[in-house]
Amino acid sequence: MQIGIKSLGCPKNFVDTEVICGTLREKGYQISGKIDHSDIVIINTCSFIKDAVEESIEEILNLVKLKKEGKIKHIIVTGCLPQRYKDDNLKQEFPEVDAFLGVGDLLKIDNLIKGVLQGEQIYKVGPEPKFLYNHNTPRTILTPQHYAYIKISEGCQNNCSYCLIPQIRGNHRSRKMEDIIEEVKIISEKQNLSEIILIGQDTTLYGIDLYGEYKLAELLKKLSLLELNNLKWIRLLYTHPVHYNDELIEVIANHPKICPYLDLPLQHISDKILKRMNRPLKKYDVISLINKLRDRISNLTLRTTFMVGFPGETDQDFEELLNFVKNLRFERLGAFIFSREEGTPAYDFPQQIPMRIKKERLKKLMLTQQSIAKEINSFYMGKEIEVLIDEIKSGKPKIAIGRTKGDAPEIDGKVVIRGDKTKVGKFIKVKVTEASEYDLVG
Repeated sequence: MQIGIKSLGCPKNFVDTEVICGTLREKGYQISGKIDHSDIVIINTCSFIKDAVEESIEEILNLVKLKKEGKIKHIIVTGCLPQRYKDDNLKQEFPEVDAFLGVGDLLKIDNLIKGVLQGEQIYKVGPEPKFLYNHNTPRTILTPQHYAYIKISEGCQNNCSYCLIPQIRGNHRSRKMEDIIEEVKIISEKQNLSEIILIGQDTTLYGIDLYGEYKLAELLKKLSLLELNNLKWIRLLYTHPVHYNDELIEVIANHPKICPYLDLPLQHISDKILKRMNRPLKKYDVISLINKLRDRISNLTLRTTFMVGFPGETDQDFEELLNFVKNLRFERLGAFIFSREEGTPAYDFPQQIPMRIKKERLKKLMLTQQSIAKEINSFYMGKEIEVLIDEIKSGKPKIAIGRTKGDAPEIDGKVVIRGDKTKVGKFIKVKVTEASEYDLVG
């Protein structure tokens, strides 16, 4: 039985795909990255915003076409799309799809397949997902062998006014600390890990539900003290500015294995817009936090994301955001247009912004950041930096592709290295000879 699998969306969704693969492999199924000529194709979908929903639907329709052409036999749609639209009749919308599975029922994939093979059309989507994998859960790592994502928590309880995550993924729930540590040990024994990347909907909220207090600092400290083969980098993604404390900052600052890289999505800086977004911190608090982080953590790389075109965002609000970006000079910055999602409070907010203005603001913000990013990267010209090798490109001459401590895979920039005296997963020293907005060459 050949199972083709396709994963859409963020690393958090990708880990769910790995759990699906691990569960199926344990049951004896063959997993293939090739979609054509599979007995069954599983597509793990994203539906966070409109663009993600459209991508998921487009991919499903591509599979429907292959099924009609006789190139695949069955289609199973899992993940965020069926969970978000659990009350809609997706079976009627996509009659060619054999089964739908929500985010809380991943471990039931084997029984689902058995039903599909008996000719059933199945809809297995629970009202509120409570699933959270552990170190005993079968999981097949699909990233390159030298790094792995470790999901430390699931769900969210921040209830930002534009966001559907609590409705799709459920309330915040943390994994036990010893369970996370055991998983890291197991994966490191199986493959020579160089880097682990901690993820969750809000990693800084880790532990509050299990232990009654924030426990991310303690978890990071324990992970950094592990002596595991080649493991040298611990990276933290998806932090929330409201949940930082001095203990967390000190642990990041004082443990060399923890990358001085913080993913700190801020969304906006205007107090008026932050309040409408239901983001508790004000501009003064955000600036104070950033100053503290940069003061205490040496060589810090700060990544953030901003949203433009939120309902009620005036030209003055946007200029305030633009000036903030110019003054704070973030090393990494992403931006996106507000997506009006039905089911969120912001969907019904007055003063919705026309798409033309949203696009203009996005372009202006990203052009501003490009110039800042190029100046920051130019600082590395002629300097020697540490790089983790992700890929070796064939050809003559061979080149290697790597990342610095300040770059997360698939998200940030890369370092292009001339010369072939290295291997994937190795840390090497590189002298920088060229710098662009996002990438370095050395």
